[in-house]
Amino acid sequence: MSPDKKEKLGFALIIATALIAIPGILSLDPIAQDVSYHLFVDTREIWSIPNFWNVVSNLPFVLVGLLGLYKLRFPDKLKVIDDTNIAYVLLFFGTFLVGFGSGYYHISPDNQTLVWDRLPMTIAFMTLFSIIISEFISIRSGKALLLPLILAGILSVVYWHFSEIRGEGDLRFYALVQFYPILAIPIMLVCFRSKCTHVHAYWWLLLAYIAAKLFEHFDGEVFDMLGFISGHSLKHLTAALGMYVLLVFYQKRNCNSQL
Repeated sequence: MSPDKKEKLGFALIIATALIAIPGILSLDPIAQDVSYHLFVDTREIWSIPNFWNVVSNLPFVLVGLLGLYKLRFPDKLKVIDDTNIAYVLLFFGTFLVGFGSGYYHISPDNQTLVWDRLPMTIAFMTLFSIIISEFISIRSGKALLLPLILAGILSVVYWHFSEIRGEGDLRFYALVQFYPILAIPIMLVCFRSKCTHVHAYWWLLLAYIAAKLFEHFDGEVFDMLGFISGHSLKHLTAALGMYVLLVFYQKRNCNSQL
């Protein structure tokens, strides 16, 4: 298939998935946060820190975020699209904040602290979505969508939080913010030509994300099997590793904003 036809197919699939995902999720009844989500299997307290391993396993996010921000100070360290440099700054700053937000949540897991876990995650996630749009489809579109995407992510968390306060918990908009990019990103990776080399970095990140979600789902089973670490702690480590792999490839690749 010619590149032009692949791009046309890509646009068609992106639009089709949006037309299916958005009405599909919004047609569901409001989805309240299941309080059992906060019942993690590993509750060991060490050095007066409750849920110690679920808290400290967020440290790699802080380290990767700081390393990314540091390297962005030097043009030759990370190969990024100069016109969208602020997006890469926000990506690693969001990753940095994830470490603190998730750590704070896991000290005392409930709906109130979960807000501070989800806010930085949406900033990092939606910024990544904007970066991939810039690198694969259009720099202009990626730049134009950066702020709206971040605001959409933040507002989805704020809406969920206040809906829970009213006793009418509704996670649908947050689910949409999380779900749709996971559908759209692989389409962009396959159907569009990147302005940068080492495209497989994003596939590794996607694989790490999937592995992290599996560890999260099988929190107790992993802990029963390994005995010393839970699935949720491994979720944090795996997701942070995915960001570190992305950072490594950002150092190796080359970008051409003219493509």
